[in-house]
Amino acid sequence: MSDTQPVIKPKRPIYLDGPHSRLYELRFAWKVFMQILSANRALYFVGPCITVFGSARFPEGHPDYARAREFGKRISDMGFTVMTGGGPGIMEAANRGAFENGGRSVGCNIRLPMEQKPNSYMQEWITFDYFFLRKAMLLKYSYAFIVMPGGFGTLDELFNTLTLIQTRSITQFPVVLFGKEYYQPLIDMFKKMLSQDTIQSQDLDLLLVTDDEDEAMNHIDSYISSNYEVMKKRRPFWWLFERKFPFR
Repeated sequence: MSDTQPVIKPKRPIYLDGPHSRLYELRFAWKVFMQILSANRALYFVGPCITVFGSARFPEGHPDYARAREFGKRISDMGFTVMTGGGPGIMEAANRGAFENGGRSVGCNIRLPMEQKPNSYMQEWITFDYFFLRKAMLLKYSYAFIVMPGGFGTLDELFNTLTLIQTRSITQFPVVLFGKEYYQPLIDMFKKMLSQDTIQSQDLDLLLVTDDEDEAMNHIDSYISSNYEVMKKRRPFWWLFERKFPFR
């Protein structure tokens, strides 16, 4: 790694004294609350989801774009909603596969200075200012997770999901790590962690590493059908100004 990478300077002076003013902190808390409320209202009726994670930088024509698009189609064939981070690349491809198949397609977008804008293959999405809120909503409505090749953000989402499953903070849902060659160094790291007793073998019981789309979908389908009942459709209340999801 180069030692000459540019340093990004703050736009205003930063004083290293801990919290900001009380009014600033109150505004921050209110903004967080309003984004949670908006996300719940936007996504409450989307139905049970399967979340697809992956790089924002793979264009149409990349092999993994085509695979993610196929995953989107097959998820919609199962009757699930495709949930993604709402941006380009793998996210767009998965949303596109469901959208073009007549299925339900939603996203949790993030406001960034570059690279991220909502793709055009979603019936519903919300844009967040904070990654921690976005990650919470990417997990909240999903019964399974497919992790395709990606960068720091994808790994962040993968380890966040695995940590919450390991600590029983969320239900034991299956995770598919798709791309054996790409993720081989990570698999080797998992093996080292097992050998050093920093994780236990059961922590990886629900993690499937594969290059086979059929194996991935069969793993998800068999686990969900054997262990869970999909929640019944919820009815919107007119007096809360709620509206039905377009494809419910």
